[in-house]
Amino acid sequence: MRRRSCDLMIKKLLSDYPVLRDIIAAKPILWLNPVRKPFEIIQSQLPLGKEDVEDAANRLERFRPYIEQAFPDTAPRRGQIESPLVEIPAMQNWMGAFYDHDVPGRLLVKLDSHLPISGSIKARGGIYEVLKFAETTAIAHGLLKITDDYRQIDSKNFRTLFNGFSVIVGSTGNLGLSIGIISAKLGFRATVHMSEDAKQWKKQMLRTIGVTVVEHKGDYSHAVAEAREQAKVDPLCHFVDDENSQDLFLGYSVAAERLKRQLAEKAVRVDSTHSLCVYLPCGVGGGPGGVTFGLKLAFGDNVHCFFAEPTQSPAMMVGLSTGLHEQISAEDLGIKNKTIADGLAVSRPSGLVCRMMKHLLSGVFTVQDDELYRLLAFLAKCENIRLEPSAVAGFSGVSKILRAWEQLEISADMNHATHVVWATGGSMVPDDVWNAYYAQGCLQ
Repeated sequence: MRRRSCDLMIKKLLSDYPVLRDIIAAKPILWLNPVRKPFEIIQSQLPLGKEDVEDAANRLERFRPYIEQAFPDTAPRRGQIESPLVEIPAMQNWMGAFYDHDVPGRLLVKLDSHLPISGSIKARGGIYEVLKFAETTAIAHGLLKITDDYRQIDSKNFRTLFNGFSVIVGSTGNLGLSIGIISAKLGFRATVHMSEDAKQWKKQMLRTIGVTVVEHKGDYSHAVAEAREQAKVDPLCHFVDDENSQDLFLGYSVAAERLKRQLAEKAVRVDSTHSLCVYLPCGVGGGPGGVTFGLKLAFGDNVHCFFAEPTQSPAMMVGLSTGLHEQISAEDLGIKNKTIADGLAVSRPSGLVCRMMKHLLSGVFTVQDDELYRLLAFLAKCENIRLEPSAVAGFSGVSKILRAWEQLEISADMNHATHVVWATGGSMVPDDVWNAYYAQGCLQ
């Protein structure tokens, strides 16, 4: 009876949302959001606003002296966790040849893959959430005031306090790294629940710094569920909820104003005649969702954001295209959720992010693993930039968007557009692992 009910549900979904046929067939496709609205119309309806992002940015500023002291590799930016924005003309030329059409405008890559501390976009949201928990805890116990010099946090008194608390998260890999690294440095007892598709080198790195890693045979959603249950029984535990955390979301959103400054430094115009298109790899959605929200605050409707997902893990595309958000999983449709892009191996999207993106996001596209390998290899050949497979997913969207330019109803000329591909991770991948990715890409 249950199987019959499931079959009837899928049959109705296929009738109501024909795009699901291509999604189920694992075809690489572009879905354009039919309910996108002007930002000024919906901004006041959102649960978060500009003041929330500014609060997060101010908190990160307070922590800069601590971060610079505790993590010396952040010294060049005086404790700011930020990444380069790089123009990549050789890759732009290769993409024109590979996709068989010109790639006009400017193409840049935002190298969150090279963020200090944990080497991925998760160094934004993950580290921010743990820092906020540390600040709140220290203030509550009378050890800290927001007017203090935060370098004092890097001391025995604070580590002794924090050691009485634990931090737990469920992760496919990169979020676990960021949470584990910053928690261990502060003195918290950290536990990371990881799915079986998370890379072993990430698990080993965490164990090396004293983080407890719990491995699960199930996927990401199972790891998160187990982490949530463990956190419930410990009143002194902070659970980092990748599926519902506003703190994670806001940590990511701070990137937008920084990107705005970087674009200005490169004389990149963003206005009604010079569109900005941003391509963001998407797992559960917190990272790309937070960045998109921040970008909308910074640029309004002159920025167009697109999420990239593997064809085998189209969580956000399924959630948004059906309007069912987190109430539907790609696995409900028989999609396997098996991909080389482990950071994107998510079957069910964040409900928080789906609802925030409902009218903001311009679209979602999917990419096959073979193309990820190929993009990884040629980015290394063209620009000497080493990324992990999930981090190159955004590149495949540039061609799709240029071909669909008229459908997007963007008034600006595509020849004046700037394309920013968000590279989400890769600098910490061991050489032997990355070399295997590269070799596979050269075979495609």
